[in-house]
Amino acid sequence: MPGLRFPVLQLASICLLSGLLASTSVFASEPDPVAERMLQAQTASGGWPKHLAGKAVDYARPFDAAASAALARSGRPDDATIDNDATTREIVHLAGALQRSGDSRYRDAALRGVDYLLAAQYANGGWPQFHPDRSGYRAQVTFNDDAMTQVVGLLQDIAEGRGDVAGLAPLRGEAARAAVDRAIALIVSLQVRIDGVPTIWAAQYDETTLVPATARKYEPPSLASGESVAIVRLLMRQPAPSPAIIDAIERACTWFGAHALTDIAIERDEASEGRPRDVRLIARPGARLWARFYDLERQQPLLVDRSGDIVASLADMSHERRTGYAWYGVWPARLLDQDLPAWRQRLATAHASAWHR
Repeated sequence: MPGLRFPVLQLASICLLSGLLASTSVFASEPDPVAERMLQAQTASGGWPKHLAGKAVDYARPFDAAASAALARSGRPDDATIDNDATTREIVHLAGALQRSGDSRYRDAALRGVDYLLAAQYANGGWPQFHPDRSGYRAQVTFNDDAMTQVVGLLQDIAEGRGDVAGLAPLRGEAARAAVDRAIALIVSLQVRIDGVPTIWAAQYDETTLVPATARKYEPPSLASGESVAIVRLLMRQPAPSPAIIDAIERACTWFGAHALTDIAIERDEASEGRPRDVRLIARPGARLWARFYDLERQQPLLVDRSGDIVASLADMSHERRTGYAWYGVWPARLLDQDLPAWRQRLATAHASAWHR
């Protein structure tokens, strides 16, 4: 029936044209300025620095002359790190920019970043704070400021095909899963035991002996409450958790409950004319607070001045350190009040479902 051919061909042409237009629109989008700067800042090893020309990297605006000169310098040092969200944030943003634009440069840079993380992982499952420059405390297995925890979470997102990095799963999902498995096994083994009782985690560990270690002078070996909250949340995320993971979570939450400072709160004075800002502890009935660090013997709050000297209270600390560091906080509160009950319920539901199969 000749009369039917034209509409069919016309429809096919329209479909083909619309497909081409859709494809063209994806690749014709304006370059992502943040992603473009991330391409510039990526180091030879595939990671990213946290500073350029002595200042924190800021992708929100064009690099200034000093940062641009640092990037263009011959023999630029490879100061790639996982500290201060470096490398993880770039991978996530570039993977998202890839989804929005289809620009293969963003894909390649994101994959180089993932490969950097995979290469930086120690055989024992941990990550140094910096790689390839592992001088000094940079070599330590680092949970401080959630550095390693964020890396493991990102790799798990890739392995599970979640969020902006879902597009990387077909290319790096298997390797990411293997890295996560090694990391989780290490994390469980690093839970600090005092008198044989599991507590929480240290902020950093010696990369060889895996004992809690000193980083900066005011960061001695200790139990780190804020970082341990992030670790527990990561463990809670694990599908079909082993008895060892479940026990680590429960023991840590028990420790948090037992070491809350009750009826105490932090009061902050903001800067005003002629008076600097300040921080102090005050009495507040019903309030809960946790110290950032607890010592490894008595499990009591540990306060350390920049000099490395232990002080008895915030009032005894230099003003610069008292106001420039979060010595107390409420990090475990939501974990205990909301996350733990929800996790227990998920676990019970999964067990009940498995029992009925």
